[in-house]
Amino acid sequence: MPERKSGPLRVTVIADSDTRWKWGALTARRIDPDARLDARLLRGRATPTPRQLAELGIPADSMAESTMAELLAETHDGSCDVLVVSCVGGTVQALLHGLSRAWQGRERRPVVVTGYVGVVYEKLADGLLLRAGADVVLANSADDARRFRDVYDGVGHRTGSIVETALPFLGGEPYRADDSRPFTVTFAVQPSVPDSRTDRLHLLRRAVGHARLHPSREVLVKLRSKPGEHTTHIEEQPYQKLVAALDPPANLRLVYGNMAEVLDRTDLLVTVSSTAALESLHRGIPTAVLTDLGIRETLGNHHFLGSGCYASWDELDDGRLPQASQEWTAAHGVAGSSPYAALRGRVSALLDMPELPALSPYYTLRTAPGYLPGILARHGLTPKGEPVAGFAPREAGPVRQAVRDFVRNSARTAYRQGVQRVAPTIRRWGQL
Repeated sequence: MPERKSGPLRVTVIADSDTRWKWGALTARRIDPDARLDARLLRGRATPTPRQLAELGIPADSMAESTMAELLAETHDGSCDVLVVSCVGGTVQALLHGLSRAWQGRERRPVVVTGYVGVVYEKLADGLLLRAGADVVLANSADDARRFRDVYDGVGHRTGSIVETALPFLGGEPYRADDSRPFTVTFAVQPSVPDSRTDRLHLLRRAVGHARLHPSREVLVKLRSKPGEHTTHIEEQPYQKLVAALDPPANLRLVYGNMAEVLDRTDLLVTVSSTAALESLHRGIPTAVLTDLGIRETLGNHHFLGSGCYASWDELDDGRLPQASQEWTAAHGVAGSSPYAALRGRVSALLDMPELPALSPYYTLRTAPGYLPGILARHGLTPKGEPVAGFAPREAGPVRQAVRDFVRNSARTAYRQGVQRVAPTIRRWGQL
């Protein structure tokens, strides 16, 4: 585990949504559960609200909302030893170029770690090349590590930055049936898959129908966000609005909250392709990946080919409880021993180097002159990676702006104090 000669390791996480804050913070704890953790939330449309942060319940030693220009000015070897960039691919690319420019002439710089918050089922080459240039690019499974290396080999980029690990939020107690409570079916919805009103209504009608068919069961529809809140993806057709017209029975409820806590009382997890399926499989909970809308790349459920988890609502109505293939779970980062040892070793080796080379993104003005400038411009940077004076990040509406103002003024401190009680648990997770 990385150690500093003076004081604890300092890790800063830059995140642009609630889900990415969760991934980045827990990744930081996997690197070193005793590190100082500083959160920097990138200001924009999906910046998490106080409610979303409190629901995640992950403490930080400091938390601030920042613009791209502020991050570039304030992030350096004097502020952190390790920088975990937990953002969408284009933002990672902009930060790599902006930080490379900002760190020119400095003798030392932080170790830069990045990766994906969940299943990589689309834009594999695009997303990976936008992350190319970080010191560490995390692959969440052996299968991902193989695919990532194929992409980097295919363009002649170094593969040594790719480190196999696992999703950092996998944890919780192994599943045990509990006859003292109702059999609980949890339908874990996603903000972007499926995206059409018709498809969402189909899934909801089937969930409602399952509840009516099995009145002794409890059916939970696990929601990601409340109307008006944004997550990693924008939700155009919120489930909580659609369900109102379906007259659901009393044994079907909409729930928010931490997914791990919902899984504590789940006997069957149902989803299209949510990473909740991986959390469920990790615990040994029967998990159904829905085939009602087909098995398609656009849905992401093709990722589960060979898992043994595919099922339709008709089959679930008839009592089917899918059992996952152990071979598949082992290959896809759901089961394994010491999945974070390689990450800790890689970061430790980089911290011990007397001098790190400059960040070198794969995309440059020479290799991608028609692509890179647009990415940088969307994040308020010039083609050279310098902040554009007066650039204002895109935000949403007056209500959202009011929330942002509230967050900036007071909510961070209240949030941090309110979740300190869960810090010991988070730290124990980091030691697994």
